[in-house]
Amino acid sequence: MFARAALLALFAVLATGPISAAQPGAGTAPPAGASAGGGTPQGTVAAPALPVPPVPPRIAQGPDYDHCLAMLYDDPQGASTFADSWASSGGGDGATHCQALAQIELGNVETGAETLETLADTAKAPDLARASVFGQAVQAWMMANKPDRAFDAATLALALSPNDADLLIDRAVAEGNIERYRDAVDDLDHALAIDPRRAEAFVLRASAWRHLSNLNVAASDIEHALAINPDSAEALLERGILRQLTGNRDGAREDWKRAMTLDPDSTTADLAEQDLALLDAGPNQ
Repeated sequence: MFARAALLALFAVLATGPISAAQPGAGTAPPAGASAGGGTPQGTVAAPALPVPPVPPRIAQGPDYDHCLAMLYDDPQGASTFADSWASSGGGDGATHCQALAQIELGNVETGAETLETLADTAKAPDLARASVFGQAVQAWMMANKPDRAFDAATLALALSPNDADLLIDRAVAEGNIERYRDAVDDLDHALAIDPRRAEAFVLRASAWRHLSNLNVAASDIEHALAINPDSAEALLERGILRQLTGNRDGAREDWKRAMTLDPDSTTADLAEQDLALLDAGPNQ
């Protein structure tokens, strides 16, 4: 499916607003507001590169499928043209899948997401492969800033593969964006029961708990995330927010500066820089 490890590390950023993904190529979204607790900007995340299906499961097999997928990164228009030609000669689900991914890479994200959902619903592939394609639709809808559609697609995916930690985390991302924080906690509880070493799930759950005004539990989750991955810029961004909310301005500044050092060209670094600017502009406490 998607290059999921890198993607979810990006999705793990929740500042004071809903979890969200930027449009492809849009860079960092501007802050959507300030929190009552001290002016931290709303968190957004950059869209990932176009995902390519894993092996296994895949929605199709064969050299034409492999060729079409191989073109996606370097020549998405060529992949789209090839998929059209292949479809007219009986390419079936494989051609449809490649065309959907090509449309996403070309910037037609909603078209690609719609096609992925239809394919996942109608394909003759096994349930795990169909769940994988629904999962791609989830993340495409997040790229299009349509978290409600992402939630629906994730629910369909989980009906086919209910114990998939990646899909549970994906749905939690969508739930955070539509302010269903308690549901996000439930999905992340399930994901962590399946795989307790998922640092990004702890970061997401910490942010959900923060939105639910349970800062103590949020802080515990962040410490778990950092115990797993001490160099997680996303976890440091979130811990800085928690520290700022509890009056530890120096600790917040330290975390945000380290996040910027660890991942300097990322949306996480941009958010940390915004947080630092707001912290420095605000009154000393």
